[in-house]
Amino acid sequence: MTADITELPVRPSSYEDLQDLIGKEIGPTDWYTVSQERINAFAEATDDHQWIHVDPERAAASPLGTTIAHGLFTLSLGPRFSYQLMSFEGFAHGLNYGYDKVRFPAPLPSGSRIRMRVTLQGAERVAGGIQVRSVQVIEAEGIEKPVVVAEALVRIVE
Repeated sequence: MTADITELPVRPSSYEDLQDLIGKEIGPTDWYTVSQERINAFAEATDDHQWIHVDPERAAASPLGTTIAHGLFTLSLGPRFSYQLMSFEGFAHGLNYGYDKVRFPAPLPSGSRIRMRVTLQGAERVAGGIQVRSVQVIEAEGIEKPVVVAEALVRIVE
């Protein structure tokens, strides 16, 4: 088993540096509170006003007992957390290339604190740069299962 990396952010500056990070867990990030106000702002931005996210009174009467964050809101925090974990300043730039697999194993109640860990799965040369594959795991304080597990792809230009 490889040692976790907790001195953040990690600053790879070459293909070889990325290879050295494969299989190592990086993180966790600082805690981030998912307030009802942030959930409401996401609902406004996306026009997703489903009651389980934005109606505290109705949600309180549901089996969940409270409003929950949109899964896509939680996923959208991946880049925010990634900046705390890794810096690609040694490269020309990096771009979000997408996700191969995303799961939301547990609901995220409003008011929860979350943080992320990432494990690099691979880095391969592609036309124009390097494609980095990682697994992002977002966990919530006091919740056994992660709230997001995502296989993320980043393209880095050398």
